Amino acid sequence: MVATSAKPTARFYPTRNDLSASVREQVTAILNQSLAATLDLKTQTKQAHWNVKGKDFYQLHELFDEMAGELEEYVDMVAERVTALGGTALGTARMAAEQSILPEYPINAVNGMDHVTALADRYAAYAKHVREAIDATDELGDADTADLYTEVSRTIDKRLWFLEAHLISE
Repeated sequence: MVATSAKPTARFYPTRNDLSASVREQVTAILNQSLAATLDLKTQTKQAHWNVKGKDFYQLHELFDEMAGELEEYVDMVAERVTALGGTALGTARMAAEQSILPEYPINAVNGMDHVTALADRYAAYAKHVREAIDATDELGDADTADLYTEVSRTIDKRLWFLEAHLISE
């Protein structure tokens, strides 16, 4: 579910953006929720990258690092969209941990498939959040933010497919 307001209050700045202040406030709340989840997913993906073991170590180590790099780009895109709308990006690690929609990463994950399963679960939850954000920001009349989310959604769905392909046994 997409949040309509972030818990921490943040300052808004004047802008000549033609979206109403009300729309910008609602959209930035959604974006800040996404910022928290994206930061969390990135760090959980790095957790898998650092700690994966087993016969597929190298392949998964590289895949997880590539996925974390993509998420880092999305962190920046989302935070910059918040500020472009006159809002304040709420992007510290503590803010992300408090606001993220994702469950904590399982510390006992060791082998490749443990990590793949944990990440697939989190990517699926994040993908759902992103699709809800597409709808919510579109309904608010912010096509640019909806488009940003659509771009993110395509990559997240592709990565979920990559993860789930590892889980199919013949």
